[in-house]
Amino acid sequence: MTLNREEVEHIAELARLTLTEDEKARYSEQLSAILEYFSSLQKLDTTGISPTSSVLAGRDVLRPDEPRPGLSEEDLLRNAPQAEANQFRVPPVLE
Repeated sequence: MTLNREEVEHIAELARLTLTEDEKARYSEQLSAILEYFSSLQKLDTTGISPTSSVLAGRDVLRPDEPRPGLSEEDLLRNAPQAEANQFRVPPVLE
């Protein structure tokens, strides 16, 4: 599938990109090559392959979620720009 200049301009507009004429020509070639590659992938027979959401084995890479003690009020307020009555003091949002 080959993208024409108007299609590249439309894609650039959707992405809020301003492209030069050279970039439009280059991206037309590059995007067309990408679409051709996807077209060749669509021709592959994948009937014997089960759907997957990841190529990694079914293992969790995160640590177990275990409760731990939090910071003390003193530690929390230590770097606050302003604190008052053991709370963060912030400027008023509404007058």
